[in-house]
Parts: sequence; structure tokens; C-alpha cells
Amino acid sequence: MANLKEVKERIKSVSSTQQITRAMKMVAAAKLRRAQDKIIQLRPYSEKLSAILANVSAGNSDESMTTYAQERDVKNVLIVPVTSDRGLCGAFNSNINKALNVVVKAHEGATIHVMPIGKKAFDMSKKQKFTNVTAYWDMFSKLSFETAREAAEYAMNGYVEGKYDKVILVYNEFKNVATQVVRSEQLLPIVQVEQEGETTATGTDYIFEPSKDFIIEDLIPKSLKIQFYKAILESNASEHGARMTAMGKATDNAGDLLKELKLMYNRTRQAAITKEILEIVGGAEALAADN
Repeated sequence: MANLKEVKERIKSVSSTQQITRAMKMVAAAKLRRAQDKIIQLRPYSEKLSAILANVSAGNSDESMTTYAQERDVKNVLIVPVTSDRGLCGAFNSNINKALNVVVKAHEGATIHVMPIGKKAFDMSKKQKFTNVTAYWDMFSKLSFETAREAAEYAMNGYVEGKYDKVILVYNEFKNVATQVVRSEQLLPIVQVEQEGETTATGTDYIFEPSKDFIIEDLIPKSLKIQFYKAILESNASEHGARMTAMGKATDNAGDLLKELKLMYNRTRQAAITKEILEIVGGAEALAADN
């Protein structure tokens, strides 16, 4: 059985760890609230833009509309894995790594290019033999639409110029504090939607206001940038939710361990007291026998 000093030191160490994890949980909760508000506000706008974008692309066969929807032989794939800059958030980052490997395997034979977002994704990409785009990995240190727009424009320009034949986002979608769902979402080419009913045969006739060129030049690029930014915000909120959950569990586990250690301490202390009493009684009896 461990001595009192060792048990006491362990109790002190676990108590200190519990204070740290509790503080980290509170910090993550505060950051989560702000991140959650941002993604909740952006979702309706992003989803509506994406729906309009998909419908316009499906309902118009003009070549100018297919700039971002052109299907090509997939020879070069740009994958954008989005992770956190720090750990201590459970399986948040490892799940992205697994999803990245699944996407890579699904495009076997193509040249894989990786544009990591987040330090953990940057570290993972360095360990594998990919062609890495490392200009945007520290995006979370100065997260804003402008920084996300720059990364999105790089991917979009690469697709338009033929450098990449497909662009895929891999990120955690925020559901709630305890649940994050890994998504592998094709950004480019734009996913065509199938029209239902009579529109399948006849196609959808759109009236463009103020002009068709304006829609092409403004709406489609803007929608893609918003879609990219949404993935970043989803991952940001998911990170704080995952860290809050992980630190909550760590705090609870530390509390359970403290109970066991305190019970062990009391038992060890009681055993030491009992031993001392027995020694005193034994000594007294020995003295009485001598007399």
C-alpha cells in the first residue's frame, strides 16, 4: 500500500489538474457561445445561396454558367481538411484525419493536393506525401470572412485555371455541444441538382435580374466563398463544443479519481494509526510482563 506522502502528493496533483480542466471547460463554453451565434446566423444565408446556385446551374446550359460546374476527368484533387490549432478536444482532429484518408482512397490514381486549415491539419499533411498548400493553415489565428475569402479564391482560381479538377472540404459540422458530424463536401465542381416532375424533361427557365452576366460574375463566386466560410465556422464551433465536452469529462474523471485517492488516504492513515496503537499496546504488555 502506498504511503501517506505519496497519496497526498497524488491528491494535490489531481486537484490541480481538475482546476485546470474546469477552467478550460469554462473558457471553451464562453468561446462556444460566440462561435455558435456566428454559425447559426450564417446558416440560413449560406443554405439559401447554395440552393439558388445549384438550381441556376442545373437549369441553364450556357457555357458561361458551367465555369464552376464543369465536370472533368479527375487528375488533380484539392482537399481542404479543417482542424483546430490546439488539441485537448477529444477525437475532433483524429476524425478529420480519418475522413481525409477516406477521401484520398476514393480518388486513388489522382494527384492529391492538400490545403490544410488549422495547425493540426498542417502537422498531419506534413507527415504524408501530398502536395501541400501551406499559405492558409493559420487562418484561426485571425479568423474572418476576409481570410476565408482569400483561401476560397485560391481554390476557385485553381479550379477555373485547370490546376485542380475537384475541390473537397473535410470538416466537422456543428450539431450541438456533444455532437459533431464529419462532412466531406464537394465545393467544386458545383454539384448539379436533378429537377423533379416536368422540369426534368423541359429544364428550368430562369429570368435573370439585373442580368445574366451579373448573376454569373457575382452570385456564384459569392456563394462558393460563403460555403467555404461556413465550413470554417462550423469547424470552429465544433472545436469549442468538442473541447468543452472533453474537459467536462476530464473534470468528472478527476473528481472520481480524487474520491478514490481520498479513500485510499484515509485507509492508509487508519492503517498507520492502528499499527502505532498495536505497537504501543504490545510495548505496554511487554513492560507489564517484565514487572
